[in-house]
Amino acid sequence: MKKINVDIADALATVSRADIDAIMPEARQGLETLNSGSGAGNDFLGWNHLPSTLMADEALIADIEATALSLAKECEVVVCIGIGGSYLGAKAVIEALSDSFAAFRPANGHPKVVFAGQNIGEDYLYELMNYLSGKKFGIIVISKSGTTTEPAIAFRLLKDMLVKEAGAKDAAKRIVAITDAKRGALRSMSDTEGYKTFVIDDNVGGRFSVLTPVGLLPIATAGYDIRALIAGAAAMEASDQTDALTYAATRNALYRAGKKIEILVNYCPKLHFFGEWWKQLYGESEGKDGKGIFPAAVDNSTDLHSMGQWIQDGERTIFETVLSVEAPEHEVIIPTDNDNLDGLNFIAGKRVDEVNKMAELGTKIAHVDGGVPNMRITIPALTETYLGQLIYFFEKACGISGYMLGVNPFNQPGVEDYKRNMFALLAKPGYEKETEAIRARLAK
Repeated sequence: MKKINVDIADALATVSRADIDAIMPEARQGLETLNSGSGAGNDFLGWNHLPSTLMADEALIADIEATALSLAKECEVVVCIGIGGSYLGAKAVIEALSDSFAAFRPANGHPKVVFAGQNIGEDYLYELMNYLSGKKFGIIVISKSGTTTEPAIAFRLLKDMLVKEAGAKDAAKRIVAITDAKRGALRSMSDTEGYKTFVIDDNVGGRFSVLTPVGLLPIATAGYDIRALIAGAAAMEASDQTDALTYAATRNALYRAGKKIEILVNYCPKLHFFGEWWKQLYGESEGKDGKGIFPAAVDNSTDLHSMGQWIQDGERTIFETVLSVEAPEHEVIIPTDNDNLDGLNFIAGKRVDEVNKMAELGTKIAHVDGGVPNMRITIPALTETYLGQLIYFFEKACGISGYMLGVNPFNQPGVEDYKRNMFALLAKPGYEKETEAIRARLAK
């Protein structure tokens, strides 16, 4: 099995090998803290050995595959309801593996997987319900409590619609809940209604949950090989973590040198949502206690024509990590044109990917010359195996990096602040004092 590769050569004009070597003991200590479970947030380390655990759990993998097959037999469309880590991982993998125009093509034997509960957009929900009308659809609802506002609204609406269209008995066969083992509103409803369920383990936080049923069931339902995904992650887990240590140490050396913003760059449109997953992983893990590298993402060469100017000539507080896919799945050759009105005959006969790779190389040289350090992560191909490797690599490096920053990488205390205000403004029962206080504040 080939593996992803991390190259930091183009970061060394800003930080030297000696700088990185000097903090490598901190990175190794972060790794030791992770593996020993002795650091802050150690009650959320279930992801750390999850790939190898899954490889040994044939019953769970087979159950996920069978459930996906059952949904495929019953449904044209499956709506995956969740927010944050409850949808981003699945969305990232499905988008990376899918035909870019799958939404416009006939069914390929698998349901179309669409997402809801990741926003409170009224038009979005109306249009989704309009799209589902008259179709055989099912629901995968992901929530530990069942009361998180965004997915709870979506599930209430779509469950009601499904029951009205299919009847309560058939609706129950097309709803799968991924929730707490014993507690919460969704667990109670699932037990009462007889929904098929999978458990979200207490020791796996949302942003680390893509290799649990949270991510695996939607991915399998969309028709992709979760065994290969898990095997790729397991191979990375079994490695010596040299790449994760190098990445974590280098980005922290750059941070200490004043580079406060990391831009994850791709040159493959299918990786857009991988960037969104990565932003949550690192933003929620590191952004606390007044610390943290700000995670941003761009899709090149598209964003070279929007953000390229800022990256090239703006504040020198940034560095880039480039995701480079070594081999695309398909081959397209640029034709010759006798008139050559567009002036492109100089690249006639070349693969489109060769031009894309030169865009990547030329941009890197320009940005490095412009004072933007670059790291490069090469992915052999967009397959389940290599995506599994990439997911676990970023998770491991995230834990190491968080400990190097001196924060708890596995909590998210700031997330609760906006919820408290929202509930107060909506006059949720139990928030009477907060409602009174915020209304008084707004009345001033």
